[in-house]
Amino acid sequence: MIRVVIADDQALLRGSFRVLVDSEPDLAVVGEAATGVEAVSVAMEQRPDVVLMDVRMPEMDGIEATRRIKDVSRVLVVTMFDLDAYVYDALRAGASGFLLKDTPPADLLAAIRVVAGGEALLAPTVTRRLIEQFARTPAVPRVKGLDGVTEREREVLTLIARGLSNHEIADRLQVGMATVKTHITRLLAKLEARDRAQLVIAAYESGLVSAAG
Repeated sequence: MIRVVIADDQALLRGSFRVLVDSEPDLAVVGEAATGVEAVSVAMEQRPDVVLMDVRMPEMDGIEATRRIKDVSRVLVVTMFDLDAYVYDALRAGASGFLLKDTPPADLLAAIRVVAGGEALLAPTVTRRLIEQFARTPAVPRVKGLDGVTEREREVLTLIARGLSNHEIADRLQVGMATVKTHITRLLAKLEARDRAQLVIAAYESGLVSAAG
């Protein structure tokens, strides 16, 4: 059972999300929050697998709330604001995914399962906006550990930053899926990254990948 907490300042939306999530046999809502402070409190108490996190909430925004609970639960940011700063800041804060509130219900449910499974959910639009963000901001290396990354791991990291899936990376490098997964596991450890989303950030911030390249 995947345990979910819903954090949003709109009661009607929280209710709608609850009905949707609870309608699935493998998902269960274990708590709700109307403010960022409540989101942190409920997450710390319930320790859910996934928190559906709104960005704009009273008392504390969803970005700061995400930063405070990233080591407790995986966060899927769900917002109506499709703005560059929110995408970038949410992922930097430790979010594992980013969706808009007009996302089809089936896609939202699928996203919860993906994030709960330890993967990151980066839609093509999110990846494009990250690239645009870095195109406007000069790269400033802020990631430690890249010196310890092997040449092959750098190749894998570059392809991850370009949005390729594990299968696509395996095909591109002509290696097996197990090998790709091993490289990703090592990258996560060396770069102290939680998931694929953090690896994308690391690739750009280290200067390994440029938005123009």
